[in-house]
Amino acid sequence: MSKRINKIIDELIDQYLEEDRYNRPWIIGFSGGKDSTVLLTLVWLALRKIRDENIGNLNRQVYVVCNDTLVENPVIEEYIINVLQAIEKAANEQQLPITVKTTTPQIEDTFWSCVIGKGYPVPNNAFRFCTEKMKIKPTSSFITSQVASNGEAIVLIGTRLDESQQRAKSIKKHEIKGQRLSKHPLNPNTYTYSPIKELMLEEVWYIINAVASPWGFDNQTLFRIYADASADDYECPTVITSNKHRSCGQSRFGCWVCTVVKEDKSMSALIKNGVDWMKPLLDFRNKLVANRNKSEYRNETRRNGQPAVDETGHRMGNYTMKYRIELLRELLTIQKNTQQFRSSIDLITNQELIAIQIIWFRDGNFETTVNDIYNEVYGYDLPNDYIGFKERLLLEKSCINPKHYSLIHELLALQKNKVLLMKKHGLQTDLETRLESFIKENYNEN
Repeated sequence: MSKRINKIIDELIDQYLEEDRYNRPWIIGFSGGKDSTVLLTLVWLALRKIRDENIGNLNRQVYVVCNDTLVENPVIEEYIINVLQAIEKAANEQQLPITVKTTTPQIEDTFWSCVIGKGYPVPNNAFRFCTEKMKIKPTSSFITSQVASNGEAIVLIGTRLDESQQRAKSIKKHEIKGQRLSKHPLNPNTYTYSPIKELMLEEVWYIINAVASPWGFDNQTLFRIYADASADDYECPTVITSNKHRSCGQSRFGCWVCTVVKEDKSMSALIKNGVDWMKPLLDFRNKLVANRNKSEYRNETRRNGQPAVDETGHRMGNYTMKYRIELLRELLTIQKNTQQFRSSIDLITNQELIAIQIIWFRDGNFETTVNDIYNEVYGYDLPNDYIGFKERLLLEKSCINPKHYSLIHELLALQKNKVLLMKKHGLQTDLETRLESFIKENYNEN
């Protein structure tokens, strides 16, 4: 086993020290799971060997990039935060060219901005917006920035042939025979490198259990998380020696709201093994799946205005505003109750709440605000002020008709909140749409 590990380390050293005109940085996609942990461990050991044995210079930058979708499984998310802090601290102390970066989706692309804000139906295999918006775009953006700065970049991937037939097929499809690097399927001037692709699952667990974490973290923490998340009746063994233990390490950690999978086995197993506070999260996730295609929760049109009703009269558009309001109320309630057990957990961020309110304004909902729902759930009395007190007094004096005051107040809310989103186009259309609907509502008889 040690010979196999040393062979991978020597290959990493050889590749790291390979001269190229761009001095291409290495980008390691770090999820905190077993495979990315092993990949980073071996890269780290390779860099230390270069330094300690004076084999060459550590001129090539290594980025440890973690993509936070903002809806990660809370158990693994807490673990990853602690691990990234340890990696950053140890890399600095050991004077290694390793930098930690965390990417997140743009605020209008987050899961809750899309589902509760825009009313997107939750993802399934036919409509899987989450992968593109929450994972590919943020990571690709970082890779692109490195390519722009350095000309080219190399992405180290922790995928293994042993994982699944689909992964093996993907690796073989893009690899170039006789070469370590392959062309990245999405990003130009970017290459991929899979140093651990030949490792078996037992070897992965051997490294995690037998090789001390070079950044000083306790690998048993990760081991216990996998053990608790395993749907099997037995725990992961301390020493991996037999094929009968293969399924132990196959637990998948992803978004706690993932509706693409039929069943979240890892979250169910965590709850079964004592993480009771996650039960409401699992129930909410299951409710999202059950209600996805119910006609009463869907509009007759899509967001682009196209009709979305089949021949039976079943509605297939985006979620109704009423249902979106219901979802936000329930999500905040679960968050409040969960925080009684784990005060550090936020199921939805304040920035997302602001984005949802902006989207609701754009969709013509000025009656029930995000602020109203937040106050209701948390028992607060935060004001719904979109303009200052002096401005409101001036408006009241200027507007003889109270409806005109409300209209201007709504238009100002649209204008003020628009600047908070990344995509700023469409403000004129929003204002015109609101004016047209106001005229129809109040002056239709004329």
